[in-house]
Amino acid sequence: MTPSPTSSSSGRSAVGRRAVLGAAAAIASAPTLGGLATPAAAAPSGRGRRPKALPGGGDLGPNVIVFDPSTPGIQAKLDEVFKKQESAQFGTGRYALLFKPGSYSGLNAQIGFYTSIAGLGLSPDDTTINGDITVDAGWFNGNATQNFWRSAENLAVVPVNGTNRWAVAQAAPFRRMHVRGGLNLAPDGYGWASGGYIADSRIDGQVGPYSQQQWYTRDSAIGGWLNGVWNMVFSGVEGAPGQSFPNPPYTTLNTTPVSREKPFLYLSGSEYRVFLPEKRTDARGVTWGNGTPRGTSLPLSQFYVAKPGVTAATLNEALDQGLHLLLTPGIYHLDRPVQVNRANTVVLGLGYATLIPDNGVTALKVADVDGVRLAGFLIDAGPVNSATLLEVGPQGASADHSANPTTVQDVFIRIGGAGPGKATTSMVINSRHTIVDHTWVWRADHGDGVGWETNRADYGVRVNGDDVLATGLFVEHFNKYDVQWFGQRGRTIFFQNEKAYDAPNQAAIQNGSIKGYAAYKVADSVTTHEGWGLGSYCYYNVDPSIVQHHGFAAPNASGVRFHNLLVVSLGGQGQYERVINDTGSPTSGTSTVPSTVVSYP
Repeated sequence: MTPSPTSSSSGRSAVGRRAVLGAAAAIASAPTLGGLATPAAAAPSGRGRRPKALPGGGDLGPNVIVFDPSTPGIQAKLDEVFKKQESAQFGTGRYALLFKPGSYSGLNAQIGFYTSIAGLGLSPDDTTINGDITVDAGWFNGNATQNFWRSAENLAVVPVNGTNRWAVAQAAPFRRMHVRGGLNLAPDGYGWASGGYIADSRIDGQVGPYSQQQWYTRDSAIGGWLNGVWNMVFSGVEGAPGQSFPNPPYTTLNTTPVSREKPFLYLSGSEYRVFLPEKRTDARGVTWGNGTPRGTSLPLSQFYVAKPGVTAATLNEALDQGLHLLLTPGIYHLDRPVQVNRANTVVLGLGYATLIPDNGVTALKVADVDGVRLAGFLIDAGPVNSATLLEVGPQGASADHSANPTTVQDVFIRIGGAGPGKATTSMVINSRHTIVDHTWVWRADHGDGVGWETNRADYGVRVNGDDVLATGLFVEHFNKYDVQWFGQRGRTIFFQNEKAYDAPNQAAIQNGSIKGYAAYKVADSVTTHEGWGLGSYCYYNVDPSIVQHHGFAAPNASGVRFHNLLVVSLGGQGQYERVINDTGSPTSGTSTVPSTVVSYP
């Protein structure tokens, strides 16, 4: 999250800046939908000859609240949850609000921290809210830059006044939504905002970002887009504005090279199932617009439905039995890694289920296998330093997963904020062809347990695997490199970064002879890499005299290409000398004007 720009290109009056950032399957045997074969993994040897010790399926727990159109008191229940969660930025409450197919009228679902709202149909249009699904920033005096960790999915919305307000910052996905009207991404009063992410959604009217500093929209359809502040990126979006970076700052790709939408819970009659959308190449538009979506489906009986308090040993036992994991809302302490070893395993969280590794362990590790889907959970570093928090594939992983990649979607990582936390490297991607689709990897700049050494975290995301694609990469505030990319043929569409605010002095960030660690570093050994729409911001508020040489560093190789880069000094709190390597104009003064490079080299 970031201090605000001084203006937007919408023609509205300038938005003021703040001086200080306040108080960032199982063996899939299910029926095929849309003509696709269900992915299958071979049963482990001998597994069929022993009884399952852990049951699949079952109740979703007290923090999954399910409504149908005849449920009495829906608005009162929505208001009760919102009252608990509105300002509970680092609280322990976790909620999923699920709506059965049908039509609902007169609702205003205000969505607070760690709250997900979702429909239970196979299509968003199966579940219609005649009303609003609202995120605003009244709790923070009209400042939306800390509206993190909330989501809306798989619903149709008919806004009361024609436009729905979704004023969010990072880690707040808007997926698989149909807004039968317009969408306003700014808070009431057009205060500060730092988002955001839309995917697989149709907005019939115009999207108005207003004060939103950056945004990424993927594989969607929109009726129009109003303005841009610093970095607005579109891939595979029908109705997107044309390529025009830096003025207006639109980066537009006609398609998304590879995508596979996030798994979601739905009802088939009275039976809960999890739908697994198929992989698409050169994707454009929504997946659900023409009848039954394409993909496969698993019954809930093939999932171990985990509740807070369950041990990592039990989660691993369930996985070893061939079950998938459904993590119901709450906090899970882990004394050992959750180990996903089987191809096509699904680990799906509801309501921002949160994994906390204890005693310095890694929270979750994935073997070098096909088609694992990790989605919808938060990893919160523990007070004992973990070498890593999430590992996709072991070191040296080399198998080809192009036909059936692993996806990491709405998996968020936090170090500090809710209390002291430490991790050397947060997310490590070793498996080839992995798709990281919307993540926010955040070393906290506010909250509890925050300080240059208190929540020490040197590296955010490290990509060792070849052919990895990141769509919607948000990584902020690490002590050294925020992103390091060692794999060949990597691609990133949209990157948002802030360097660590709390560096005590220039010496603390010195990188050999270079002033500061790049936000996004491509290793010298890489010969092919490409990125579109990447921004890095600095706000060195402890020592505003700090100079960062560049936001981006990469080898000078013909196959290494970048499009539409920017760096910004937020109010003159520190400065950049260059944008990428030794290219690009320096930032200067306190005007918060980006320095841009349209094409590199």
